[in-house]
Amino acid sequence: MSNPVIAVYPGTFDPITLGHQDLIRRGADLFDTVIVAVAAAHHKKTLFSLEERLDTVREVVKVYANVRVEPFTGLVRDFAVGHGAKAMLRGVRSVTDFDFENQLAGMNRALAPDVDTVFLTPDSRFQYISSTLVREIATLKGDVAQFVAPIVHQRLLQKLVSQ
Repeated sequence: MSNPVIAVYPGTFDPITLGHQDLIRRGADLFDTVIVAVAAAHHKKTLFSLEERLDTVREVVKVYANVRVEPFTGLVRDFAVGHGAKAMLRGVRSVTDFDFENQLAGMNRALAPDVDTVFLTPDSRFQYISSTLVREIATLKGDVAQFVAPIVHQRLLQKLVSQ
């Protein structure tokens, strides 16, 4: 019997978008286990705290039996190796994304040669969605309901009202 293949899908997920969900769903079909690794993101100012992001991502992915959500700090390579992952799942929306992600994949391969990077492009309906744009539009009182799951939209509105 072969060993189960574990993939890590890292990100800040601030907030998790329909594009992220698309990759998680497809990753869940490809791998035995997908660990959505939510970065503490000490280098970024996030709208949601780590605990809020973890809770929201867990709520969104609870429909997938083979997906779990865990926080991480430091190098994603250390997290992936520590969890026995054989793959790093990454989304690529554009040529610009590919250039950055390809460079990142090369560095990760040098640091963790046993962990392969798998690139997935999102469904064309979600190709232009980014957490950064969702946050910006929502902060400026624009409607972002079409870019995130209803629970994410609700939490985003609550967060912005409380600021």
